[in-house]
Amino acid sequence: MDAEAVSVVVAGLGVSGAAAARALARRGERVTVLEAVDGERQRAAAADLEALGVEVRFGEPALPEGVSLVVTSPGWRPAHPLLVAAGKAGAEVIGEVELAWRLRGEHAAPWLALTGTNGKTTAVRMLASILSAAGHRALAVGNVGVPIVEAVDGPYDVLAVELSSFQLHWSSSLAPLAGAVLNVAPDHIDWHGSMEEYAAAKARVFTAAGTVVFNADDAWSSRLAEPYASRVGFTLAVPRPGQLGIVEDLLVDRAFVADPASSAEELASLEDVRPFAPHNVSNALAAAALARAHGVPPEAVRRGLREFTPDPHRIAHVATVGDVDYVDDSKATNPHAAAASLAAYPSIVWIAGGQLKGADVNDLVRQAAPRLRGAVLLGADRELIRRALARHAANVPVVDVPGQDTGVMDRVVAEAARLASPGDTVLLAPAGASLDMYAGYGARGEAFAAAVHRLAAP
Repeated sequence: MDAEAVSVVVAGLGVSGAAAARALARRGERVTVLEAVDGERQRAAAADLEALGVEVRFGEPALPEGVSLVVTSPGWRPAHPLLVAAGKAGAEVIGEVELAWRLRGEHAAPWLALTGTNGKTTAVRMLASILSAAGHRALAVGNVGVPIVEAVDGPYDVLAVELSSFQLHWSSSLAPLAGAVLNVAPDHIDWHGSMEEYAAAKARVFTAAGTVVFNADDAWSSRLAEPYASRVGFTLAVPRPGQLGIVEDLLVDRAFVADPASSAEELASLEDVRPFAPHNVSNALAAAALARAHGVPPEAVRRGLREFTPDPHRIAHVATVGDVDYVDDSKATNPHAAAASLAAYPSIVWIAGGQLKGADVNDLVRQAAPRLRGAVLLGADRELIRRALARHAANVPVVDVPGQDTGVMDRVVAEAARLASPGDTVLLAPAGASLDMYAGYGARGEAFAAAVHRLAAP
């Protein structure tokens, strides 16, 4: 920041906005926070900030005079009137991530950054676990929930940074030690305007990265990495020189070794990856590649993966009832995530539905059809999934469960149990967002688990 205090607007009083305002105020900047929602949580956050000398204005946001910098909430679209007005006034618009990068101290911890449509939080937590196993003081930050601006001057050796496409859109100068794109599939197109713009936002993690880590099994990730000489791939196949991959039941490294053409390092076994599923192995390989770029030894990769504890609602086994497994993957909030989850099980009664956000589910259903033994649909866009099933899986029995009351999930689970046979998996992998019926994907997963436990009760 400039030596003299500057006038800064922070747009939004969410987690990242409040953190940005605190960081700027502590550095002596003149900070005004604009927040449209005047609720109890917002008022409490405002009181904390006002004690630091921050002005908080509620109501329809309007740009104050003399502002030179706007730090926007990651969810605000570029076409928001306030941000458009800032551009016309000559004020720079950035996000909290970009602010954190600019506020780093001289001896700040390096960043190992990753993005992707799916798997980001799992991969970044795996990475943090691996780094800790290597003896580094590490923290997972960013889109995972901890604002980066609160950690850049903390007592850390390295930061494991999860970045969303929204955060990357508002970032221009990031230069992580290594950056990874896990995968890219249609999502948030309504925000970015096109698939190309969405992918371009993801690609910003590569722009100035020391090492570019890409998914060799994903067309978009591979394409985005193509311009960079320092790229390292990961794959679920046998790795080529310059890649990490799978040989029999082992995760191996043929990139960060003395002679990639003729040697490889064993990093871990498939049994070390939990919960086991192909897409989770891919997450583990990405985390391992980023850690190896930081010089982490192979034994720390194995130990970190073994010690990793998955977050809830990510292919989590809930219970086995009548020789049928019930699995909660409520975090599968788009078709790409649901496809990865469906590919992990051979015989499935699928629970799906919610808000598709304009996404097409035809390819998802076509690919999953041979594994489906039944489907139970709920939520706002269940009709779109039903049509895709009729088109591509006409022999699969489908049950439509209408309504949005608290008892819907009990009816859904009861119908799934009726369709399932011993050896099947009843899989909640909705392919849609949850806000049509629940406070979030976590609440949806908890409702599913509770219904399963009621089903299992004597």
